[in-house]
Amino acid sequence: MSWWRRWFGQSDSEAGVSREAWRAAWAATVAEPTRESVEALQARLAGLGLPAEEIELEQEMLDGLAALYELTSAHMPVVETGHRVVGTETCHFSAPAFMPNEPSQPGGRLLFTPSRAIFVGGGRPSTIPWHTVADVQQSARDVLLVRADRERVYCFRANSYADALCAAHLARRLAPRRGQHSPSRRAL
Repeated sequence: MSWWRRWFGQSDSEAGVSREAWRAAWAATVAEPTRESVEALQARLAGLGLPAEEIELEQEMLDGLAALYELTSAHMPVVETGHRVVGTETCHFSAPAFMPNEPSQPGGRLLFTPSRAIFVGGGRPSTIPWHTVADVQQSARDVLLVRADRERVYCFRANSYADALCAAHLARRLAPRRGQHSPSRRAL
């Protein structure tokens, strides 16, 4: 394999090509996961015949897709939290995250209520009212909330694909409909 293809994450090997095809199928399934599609991807991943340590990322992606499927087939979740920034509001999502595009890259917790997204970490909490969010995008473990005025994009990096996929799905449900939300900016 040439160093050029390796630099861009492309592979000439049969296993590499199979893994790339699996990732493309996974990305296509993110928009509308079904139990059958998750099971088919699980079988296809097992069929690659690669050692577990070589497909750890793909397994995490598959686990995230399974969590997303469970979330899409359920009512809006209610998460018990005693966090004071939530106050008396219902909490629908809570997960560790950090903001990789901020200078100090603060780490903390991302919380969703019916009226806002809240990031607690790195000083004072950041609050993003849902009515100011024009678009929600997801790329790998990143969830992006784009303000309606396009002046700011809030990027939150989750610790897992499951957290990122579920956060993006819930954010799309909570943000007002201003047009078509993108299922993902880039699958990987």
